[in-house]
Amino acid sequence: MPTSPPDPARFVADFFTSLTDSTVRGDAPDSVMARHYTPDVVQVSDGLPLDHDRLLAHLRPVRKNVVDYRFEVHEAVADGHRIAARLTIHARTRKGGPTSTEVHLFGEFTEDGRMRRAHQLTRALPAAEASERAK
Repeated sequence: MPTSPPDPARFVADFFTSLTDSTVRGDAPDSVMARHYTPDVVQVSDGLPLDHDRLLAHLRPVRKNVVDYRFEVHEAVADGHRIAARLTIHARTRKGGPTSTEVHLFGEFTEDGRMRRAHQLTRALPAAEASERAK
């Protein structure tokens, strides 16, 4: 990632799409982690800290359950290697059907585009709101 990406919203969408594509198509989990996260990554999601091992463990259910997805970035700003973004994750799972999750992300990325640390707040959207936003 350059000092500040020219289009922070595109960077965020591309990062999460690449991560999810690699996971869902069955790339080796260690390879997925090495391409997208630093070894010392810490991502705090809704107050729960996820280190490298916990993020690696999270890849397994994504691989098994997610069948379709897209990332809708509503806004993003960058200051050097730091990015703040508001986005919605739209996904369809094998058993649960469609879901949408609103995410507020504050992250730090390395020069080569890997996530070093992040804080995110998430909110599952009610089914009616999720299907409206998915259009």
